[in-house]
Order: sequence, then C-alpha cells, then structure tokens
Amino acid sequence: MHTFKRLLAFAKPYSNYWPKYLAYTILGLVFGIVNFILIIPLLNVIFDQNNVQVVQSIPHFHFSASFFKDSFYYYLTQYKVAHGPMGALVFVCIIIIIASLFSNLFKYVAQRVLVSMRTNVMRNIRQALFEKVTRLHVGYFQKQRKGDLMSSLSNDVSEVQGSVVSSFQVVFKDPIYIVGNLAVLFYMSYQLTIFTLIALPISGFLIGRLSRKLRQKATEAQALQGNIMSMIEETISGIRIIKAFNAQNYITEKFAKLNMSHRKASKTVANRQELATPLSEFLGIAIAVMMLMGGGVMILAGESSLTVPEFVTYLAFYYQILVPAKEIVKAYANIQKGLASGQRIFKILDTPIALEKRPNAQPLNEFKSEICFKDVSFRYEDGPQVIRHANLTIPKGTMYAIVGHSGAGKSTLADLLPRFYDIESGSILIDGIDIRDYKPKDLFNVMGIVTQEAILFNDSVFNNIAFGLKDVSLEQVREAARIANADEFISKMDDGYETNIGDRGGRLSGGQRQRIAIARAVLKNPPILILDEATSALDTESEKLVQDALFKLMRNRTSIVIAHRLSTIKDADKIVVMNDGEIVEMGSHDELIANTEGVYHKLCSLQKFKQ
Repeated sequence: MHTFKRLLAFAKPYSNYWPKYLAYTILGLVFGIVNFILIIPLLNVIFDQNNVQVVQSIPHFHFSASFFKDSFYYYLTQYKVAHGPMGALVFVCIIIIIASLFSNLFKYVAQRVLVSMRTNVMRNIRQALFEKVTRLHVGYFQKQRKGDLMSSLSNDVSEVQGSVVSSFQVVFKDPIYIVGNLAVLFYMSYQLTIFTLIALPISGFLIGRLSRKLRQKATEAQALQGNIMSMIEETISGIRIIKAFNAQNYITEKFAKLNMSHRKASKTVANRQELATPLSEFLGIAIAVMMLMGGGVMILAGESSLTVPEFVTYLAFYYQILVPAKEIVKAYANIQKGLASGQRIFKILDTPIALEKRPNAQPLNEFKSEICFKDVSFRYEDGPQVIRHANLTIPKGTMYAIVGHSGAGKSTLADLLPRFYDIESGSILIDGIDIRDYKPKDLFNVMGIVTQEAILFNDSVFNNIAFGLKDVSLEQVREAARIANADEFISKMDDGYETNIGDRGGRLSGGQRQRIAIARAVLKNPPILILDEATSALDTESEKLVQDALFKLMRNRTSIVIAHRLSTIKDADKIVVMNDGEIVEMGSHDELIANTEGVYHKLCSLQKFKQ
C-alpha cells in the first residue's frame, strides 16, 4: 500500500483531476441507477398492466428518491391515459435511452479525465527516474548492471503503467459504483442485502491469499528480466569478442538457461493472475445463486415485500455490483504484480546522492591561482586504498603529467578533481577552497575532460561537438574541429557536420572518434583540462597534429595529462610519478630520467612510454 500511495503521489496536484473525476463518476452512477430502476415499470407495463403505480398529481418538490419516483409515475400515468399501454411502453423506453445516454456520456468524460491523469503520472515517473539516474554518482554505475537500470527505465515503468496506473479507474470508480448500488439494494430489501454481504468476506480472503503470492513471484520475474537485459547489453557490446573466441554456443546456452528461468517465473505469475478472474466470478455467481434461492423462498413464503418485477430489478442491481467487484479483484491482482516493479523503481529513486551539494555551497565563476591536493587518500567503498596521502600543487597555467604502471592510481587521482568520487581523507582545494564547498555544476563548468575511451552519442557530428552547450554556431564547431584535426574528415562525410555517427560513434574509426571528443573539449574552452590518454587512439601523424593543437590550447590553461607515450608528456612543466597509489617522484623529464634508480627511468627503459 505504501508503494501504491507513492505512485499515486505522482498525480499531484490532485485538484487537477479528482474533483472533476468524482463529479462525472457520480453523475454517471446516478443515471445508471435510474436506468436500472426503470426496469420495474417496464416489466409492469409489459406483463402486468394493472400493477403500474398511478399518481394523479405532480408532487411538491423535495430532494428525495420518492419525489423523482412519484414524478416519473405521474407522467407515466398521463401517457397511459392518453396513449394507452403502448404509449406508456414507449415513454418508459425513451426515458431508459436518455438515462443510458447520459450515464455513458458521463462515464466517458470521467475516463478522459483519468486518462489525462494516468499519462501525466507515467510522464512524471519516467522523468523523475531519468533525472535521478543522471544525478547518481559515478561509483553507483560501477556497482549496478546496466541491464537492471535499463529494465527499470523501460520494462518496470511499462509494467507500472500497464498494471498499477491503469487500475486507477477501478480503484477509484468501482468502489463508488458498488456503494451506490448497495445503497439501492438496502433501500429495496435490507434483509436480503445483509444475507448477501455475509458471504463476501470469504471470497475476499481467498483472493487476498492469491494476490500476496502473485506479488512475490512478480518480484522474482522482474529481477530475472533485469538479468536478461544485462546479458543482452553485454552480448551486443562484446559481439566481436564472442565471435573471436567462437563462444556463440556458450553464450547462447547461458542465455537459454536464464530465459527458461524467466519463462517459468512469468508463467507462474500469469497463471495466478488469470486465476483471479474466474475465481471471483465463480464466487460471485455462487453468492448470487444463494441470494436467488433465499429471495425466492422469502417471496414464495410471503416474507418479502418485493414484487416479482422488483426482485428481477434487485438481481440486476446485484449484477451491477458483481461486475465492478470482479474488476476490483482483477485490478488488485494486477496491482500486486505492478507493485513489484514499483518497488524496483523506488529503489533507484531512494538511492542517496553520495555527492550532495552542501547547503552553503558557493559559486565557482573562474579559476584564479592553483589546484592543491592535501594529504588525499581514497578507496572504493570497502576495498583497499588506491590513493595514499597524495600531496600535489598545480599552479594555474601549467601542464602536469601523471605517469605510472597500470593500476598505480593515475586516473583515480584525476577523477577526484571533478568529484566523480569524494575523497576518504584530506582535501582538494581550488583557489584555496575545498571543492566540496563549490556548487557541483560550477565545478564541472571550469573543467574539460577527454577520456581514453571516446564517449560519443548516437547523434550528428555537430551535436556531439557542441554537446551540453547552447547557441553554438557552425563556424565555432568547425574551428574546434580544425584545432582537433577533425575538420578534414568531417567535411568529406556525406552530410558533413550533420552526419549521424551511429551508436557510440560506431561509424567512425578510433582515431576519428577521439578527435571529435577532443574537439568537444576544445569548444568548451575550459580553464582546466583533464586529458586521460586523450591521444592514445591516434595514429602517429594525427597524434602529432592534435598534440600541436593541444599544446597551443594548454599554453594558457591548467592541464592534467595522463599518458603512456613519452611524446605526450616530455614537455610537461612537471611529471608526477605514481606507484601503488602514492606519488613517488616529481620533476621535469630531464630531472627524472637522470635518476637511474627512479621509477620514471625504469618505465622509460622498459619502454612503457613510446618515443
């Protein structure tokens, strides 16, 4: 119920929907009740003409059921006197048609209101979920499988829409119809109605037991769906490796086992879900038969004031309760299934933002003096320390290169500066202020990042270079591409800068993807540049051209460069050497290479850096 209430909260403000919906629903109910009440005079006219109630004068107005009833019979009497039984029959049929028209019209208008609310709820859920995913810290995505997140954003949201949200009409409309029809049943015969209600808790108990088991199995099925999405994503991403290692049979068999497990869980859920409707229908008919037998005995024994037409009408009203009651049972089963998906959605929405903005965070409009790492240590959650007591000061306008063996902590140290992760101890300062005291958005605004893997999007070349920026002209994009040595190959494409580069830039070579990523950083024109193996995917000729442009770009900026190639870092102002998470050496290329016992010298001699 808590999850259902939280899903319902996405419909706020309720004032946009509920007042209109309730008004239209009640009006539809009233005209529906009138429609069925008219069965009594209709049967009397057809089968027992002399039993039609006669009212000779129009009753004085007072808001009650008897006033409307007497008014109807007054006009029916006039029609019968003027036109005979046939005229009375036509009169009743016309009133039935009019009541049915208005009943269904108000039902339709009420459903339009509910459709508006339902679609708005789903939009709000998707928007909240997507916004939360974009705000979660980088470490979250290293723990979670992409398939689970994709499943929540697609399958879970669709499941909530198809079960929970689509059941809103049953949850809020049908109870009103049940209460309204029950009131009429009590008015017609409270003894028979009480007898009927005694049997309802039994059916409610049986259906409740079924629905609880349904929810448990639905949770299992949704978890397996996430596993399937993860495996599909990994297979598509690693299709080259799968083929290269001739592992098609292995991966297919693994998927088949997972797919079969999901099939079994889904089958159990569907079977139990389908059982809810026939079970409720059987229980409803059983109660109706008992009521028919009890009512028949009472009428035959003369213990009931109901006439035969009134008893037939009573059964019609009882059927009007059975239909929404059956829909409620069916909806309850659907909701239990959908709530399992709702819980997975809220698990993401309730994930704390590890890198929250501090209440008194201050703006960072420009970078003025230096970046300072003071006794910085860091570990990934409960793992070993990957950065140990790092101390480093990077003055504005300088180029610092970070080198070391794989796993030495180079990229991790650079990732701490834009707060992809928060440090365990120590502090990182920009212009003497801890980066945790700045607004995260401003912190990203002063930095440009080019990673070893060029992250591109399934969009045009123009939009990939201008990514995240507004009001950018084509000439600005072309100038950035020229600096990154990308304009030449872009211009040769069929649609130039409007050419779509495919998923993850799959239509481009590795060097082309990297140059577009560099052009994106060039266009942003930030005061601080972080280049993590930014030229690793370039051939020798392109690397030289791009490096010349980057060196010009970095001349008046603060640059942190992580690289294995000596040509990338030998002209750095300082080279920082890391080993096992610690800064072990620091100096210029000439100073470090002169120390024959140093780590840097060994790295060069082992040709970890390419000349």
